[in-house]
Amino acid sequence: MLNTRNRKNGLSDGFRVLEEFDKGLQDDRNTEHMNVQKHLVKIHNGVNKFQMLLTDVKPTPELIEKLKEIMTEVENSINTFKEDQRQSFEDLLKEERTCSQEISAFEKKIETWSLAVKADPKLPHAPSGKVCLAKALEEDLPPEVTALERFLQQTGGKQGGWDQYDHQSFLKVWTKHNGKPAYRKEALLYLPGKTLEDVEQHEDWYLELLYLQEKKKEAIHRWKAERQQERATRLQHQDELESAARREREAQAETQQHRAEEERREAVARLEGWKRQRRLRLEQEEEQRLTEEILQRRKAKEERRRQLEVKLALEAHIRQKKKEEKLLTMQKEEQEQADMEEKKRLAGYGIKRFQERDFQKLETKVQERQEKEKQELDRQKRLAKLKEKVRPYTAAGTDSIVHNVCHQ
Repeated sequence: MLNTRNRKNGLSDGFRVLEEFDKGLQDDRNTEHMNVQKHLVKIHNGVNKFQMLLTDVKPTPELIEKLKEIMTEVENSINTFKEDQRQSFEDLLKEERTCSQEISAFEKKIETWSLAVKADPKLPHAPSGKVCLAKALEEDLPPEVTALERFLQQTGGKQGGWDQYDHQSFLKVWTKHNGKPAYRKEALLYLPGKTLEDVEQHEDWYLELLYLQEKKKEAIHRWKAERQQERATRLQHQDELESAARREREAQAETQQHRAEEERREAVARLEGWKRQRRLRLEQEEEQRLTEEILQRRKAKEERRRQLEVKLALEAHIRQKKKEEKLLTMQKEEQEQADMEEKKRLAGYGIKRFQERDFQKLETKVQERQEKEKQELDRQKRLAKLKEKVRPYTAAGTDSIVHNVCHQ
């Protein structure tokens, strides 16, 4: 009775620790959910701010610079969020591997307790030493299981070094085409940051993962069958030992035989009760795990949809921005062309005015020269007439007359 009471107290303490641990995990999930929501709200606010600045405004260098800053901030926020999620998933994968190793060690302990109960009706105490998880994994599990774990550790986890969104996009297209090579061209549309070589390498990694997972399933199936066979053999051997001990006890007094039989039945009843509780607890945990997995898938799907909407909105803004820049460039070129034509027109007008001024000056000079030539011609004519009049006279008289006429 004392052992039973101690065992019940130990189970109560264990359940209390598990409840506290579950509560802590729930708080961590709530905190992580709040942080994700805050980050998404920040990105959403940045996109809204970007949209507001693009509505009914004139394109100016200051506005374009401000839009560049907002786009850079939104892009940095998305990259930071993406990196945080990738790091979070990697941490969760590490914790999952650690938990799997611990569960394997605890299952080994439970199997040891079951054998000890059949060998000795008195319930044993839990071993005090800590189990080396890595050693237990190497000794008890098939090499195919450890090969898969090593492969995942060496190649970047369950996404092969990719983030969850890119890996899910790859799986979607790969499943759609049943793994045919034609899927690669479509996959590049959903993976803007990846090259064809990256997709082919990820395909090789995924095929290797499927192969190792199939080998793991087969190995675990064989391992369980072997363990069941060994357990059946041990139980049969244990039953034979118990039968021999029972025959020896039958030779003893009836009272001692009855007491031993009662203790055995009590131990078996306790063991069956513990197995039922364990089976019920495992079923509840599995149901809770499936529920949480469904919720996580829904959240991941919603998150991918939101990211796609943000991505499409940014691409639309970028296209609009390029269109506006092209329009501004065309307007600037047209203005420069108009300015150049205006300059040519003004230059032609100035040249024409200078030519008219020079022509007027030249015409004035020609008229002055013609006037002088006319006056000279008139003077020559007058002299000729005078000479005709004074020809009969003497030379001296002529000179005097000419002198007098010239003075007149």
